[in-house]
Amino acid sequence: MGLLTDPSAGHGKAIKLLLKYYPKLCVFLYVVGIAYFCILASPQFNGATYFSENALLPGLVKSEFRDEPAAKQYHAELLDEMKKYEDSLPYSWLLAKFQQIGLDTYTHNFSLNYPLGKGQKFPGKNVYGIIRAPRAASTEALVLTVPYRPKTSVHPTTVPSIAIMLAFAKFAIKEKYWAKDLILLITEHEQLGMQAWLEAYHGVSCGTSGVLDSGDMKGRAGSIQAAINLEFHDVDISKIDIKIEGLNGQLPNLDLFNLANKMCMKEGLEVTFKNRAADKVRTPFKDWSVSWRFISSLPKKLRIFYKEWKYSFVTLMNMVSTQATGTPNGNHGLFYRFAIQALTLEGFGPTNSKQPRASFYTMGRILEGTFRSLNNLLERFHQSFFFYLLPAHHRYISIGLYIPALALLIATLYIKGYAKWCQLHETYSIEAEVNSENVDTAKKIVNKPSETKSIEEWKKDFENECNNGINEENHGYGRMWIVFLIFHALGFCVPFIPQKAVEIGAQFGYQLDISILIALSIISIIPIVLPLVIRIPHQMSMTFLNIVLLMEFAIALNWIAMFNISLAMFLGAIYIPLALLINPSTCKRCTITQKLIWLLAHPAVVAFCTVMIYTYVSFPNDSIKENLGRSYMSLQKALRFSIEDYLIYGNNLFSIATCIIFPIWSCFWFVTFTPLQQESQENIGKEKKQQ
Repeated sequence: MGLLTDPSAGHGKAIKLLLKYYPKLCVFLYVVGIAYFCILASPQFNGATYFSENALLPGLVKSEFRDEPAAKQYHAELLDEMKKYEDSLPYSWLLAKFQQIGLDTYTHNFSLNYPLGKGQKFPGKNVYGIIRAPRAASTEALVLTVPYRPKTSVHPTTVPSIAIMLAFAKFAIKEKYWAKDLILLITEHEQLGMQAWLEAYHGVSCGTSGVLDSGDMKGRAGSIQAAINLEFHDVDISKIDIKIEGLNGQLPNLDLFNLANKMCMKEGLEVTFKNRAADKVRTPFKDWSVSWRFISSLPKKLRIFYKEWKYSFVTLMNMVSTQATGTPNGNHGLFYRFAIQALTLEGFGPTNSKQPRASFYTMGRILEGTFRSLNNLLERFHQSFFFYLLPAHHRYISIGLYIPALALLIATLYIKGYAKWCQLHETYSIEAEVNSENVDTAKKIVNKPSETKSIEEWKKDFENECNNGINEENHGYGRMWIVFLIFHALGFCVPFIPQKAVEIGAQFGYQLDISILIALSIISIIPIVLPLVIRIPHQMSMTFLNIVLLMEFAIALNWIAMFNISLAMFLGAIYIPLALLINPSTCKRCTITQKLIWLLAHPAVVAFCTVMIYTYVSFPNDSIKENLGRSYMSLQKALRFSIEDYLIYGNNLFSIATCIIFPIWSCFWFVTFTPLQQESQENIGKEKKQQ
C-alpha cells in the first residue's frame, strides 16, 4: 500500500520501463507459464514416485489369503439373490452373510429430500460390519467399501467386489494381528449412500441443511485412518485402474496411491491411471554426448521425446479435467473432507484372450497386503504430498514444480494492475494541475464580472469549474462502487435461484432442466443490459474499476489454487488473456472489439463450449448437428448435476462460477462501456474566449 499511495510512484526509470513494455511483458509471462505447465508432463521434468512413510512397509508382507473358493460361492449366491431385488439392495442376504462370518453387523437408513422438487423423498439403506481389533481399544479403523449397483444401474456391476469383500472378511476375522478395526461397508445409491454414512458416522451435516437426512448410526469403530473403495466389474481382472480425484479437487496422500500401485504390481497385475498404462517409450537423454554423431541423430531423439511427452501430457490433461470439475469419480472422494485418505481400485475384465487374467485369489492377496500395510501405521498420513499431479501411475509433479506456472499467469494481472494504477495516478495529477490553473483564471474573472452577469452568478460558475474533473462524484467513483456491489450481490443470490425457479416452472408445466436453464439465462442477460441503464460519466472511474477487477481476479485464482490447482489453471488459461485485453477506451472500434471478445468469455458460453468439446471427443464419428443437439441436452444435465452436487455434497464449482467468475465477468463487461471523456477544460476555455 505504501507503493500505491506514494506521490512519487511512477517517476523512476524502472517504473517508466514497466509502463512502456508491460503489455509485452504480460504476453511473455503468460506464454512462458502455459509452456512451462505443459512441459512438466515430460519425464525429464518430473519425478518418480517414492514412499515417505516407511511404516507402510509394502512388499514385506507374506500373503496368506487362500479363500478364493469362498469368493466364488459368494459371487454365485449374490447373482441369484439379485434376481429378487431388481432395483434395491439385498440387505437381508448381506446381513445374514456378515453375521455368519462373525462381524458386528448394522444397517444404516437415510433419506434424501430432493432439493429441486417439492415433496420428493428417496430412501436408502447401507449395510456394514465391523471386525474389532483384538490388540487395540477401537481407537482407529480402516474402511473397505463397495457401492452396490442393481441390475437396472447404468454403471458396470460391482458384484465381484462384494464377493471378494466377504471372502476377505472371512479371512481377516481369524487373524490376531489387527491393531485397527476393519469396517466393511456396502452402500446404496452410489455416492449418496457414502455421504450419508460419513455424515452419520461423524455426526455432522456437510451439504445444505435439510436436504440429506443421514439418520442415526447404531455401531461405530475408531477414528478412520484410510479407506479403499472397490469397483471390480468381472471375476477375472486384467488390469486395475486407480482413481483418486475427490470432492472439490482434493487428493489423497501420495503414499496411499504408491501403496496400492506397489501391491498390484507385486502380484503381477497391470496398473493404469486414467485407464492409461505407463508409456513404454524410453527417451535416451542420458546417452547423449557432444559429438557429430549426436547432432546427426538429434531429430530422431526429439521425435522420441515428443512421443513420450505427448502420451504423458494426455494422461495429465485427463487428470486436470477430472479434478477441475470438483466432482469425485468414486466413493473414495467423499472421505477427504474428514481428513481420511482413500482411493478406488477399479478392475476391468480382459478384452481379448491374450490378456493376462487375475482371479479372486490375486484380488484377495492385494487387499490383504494393502490393509496389513495400513495396519502398520502409527499415526495419520502426514508425510509425502497432498498436492500433486500425475502424468503416469509411477510419475508425479509436486506443488513446488507446478505452482510457478500459475504464479506466472497471475503475475500478469498484478503487473497490468500496477501499471494502470501508475497511469491513473499520473493522469489524475495532470488533471489536478490543469484544474488549478482554471481556478486562478476563474478567480480573475470573478473579480471582474461582466455587465450581463451578477457577482452571485459568477461565483456559482466558479464553484462548478473548481469541482469539474477533480470531484469524486463527477468522476463517477460512487456510482462505480454501486455497480461493483450490484454485480457481486447478484452473483451471491444466484445459488438460491434454481430452487425457486423449479417451483415456479412447475406451475407453468416446465420440466426441471428447462426451468433451471431459463432462470440462469435470465440472470446471465441482466449484466449485459445493465450498462445501458447505469452510465458512469468518466473514464478515470472505469480505469479504477479495471484495476480493482484485476486485483480481485488474481486473488480469486490464488484462493482457488489452494485446493484445486486444475480449476485455477483452467480459469487462468481462458480468462487471463481476455482480461488483459479489456482496457477503458474512448475508441469506438476498440470498445466494440472488446465487447465481442468478452461476450465469448461469458461463463455460460464457456460452459457450453466445454460440454461441446467433451461431446465431440466422446462421439467423434457423429455429425456436427447431432453433437450440437447432444451438447445442448448435456448442458442442461450438467447444470442440474452441478446444482445438486452443491446442495447435497457441498461441491464448490457452482458457487465459484456464480459468486466469483460471474460477478468479475459482469464488471469487466461494464468496463467495456467506457464513455467518451468529456473535455470539460476545453469547454471552459471556449467560454472564456467568447467572454
